[in-house]
Amino acid sequence: MNDTTPNMEGTPLIAPSSTDHPLYDTLVEACRSVYDPEIPVNIFDLGLIYTIDINNENEVKIMMSLTAPGCPVAGEMPGWVAEAIEPIPGVKHVNVELVWEPPWGMDMMSEEARLELGFM
Repeated sequence: MNDTTPNMEGTPLIAPSSTDHPLYDTLVEACRSVYDPEIPVNIFDLGLIYTIDINNENEVKIMMSLTAPGCPVAGEMPGWVAEAIEPIPGVKHVNVELVWEPPWGMDMMSEEARLELGFM
């Protein structure tokens, strides 16, 4: 996944994550505990978590997508992500937002996910 591919205005299609924040790795592991019920790979490695933004108050904003707008769990998955993150010590608040731009594509999957699903 290339997070810096510019769109017409020159801004990234996917906002950068707070990778240098001390909570980031713990939040990634929490996201890896959530699975799409139809695919045997966690949503982080599927590339569905676009941005993990953590501010100075430890308020977390997750921007995520789904494999398709008609996904049967579209209404539930953001709640699953919030439930995975809220109990983490130090997290003050979680907001999970579902976005459709850019559309999810198989190229967003991690190498491990592609191997697991037989795409490599």
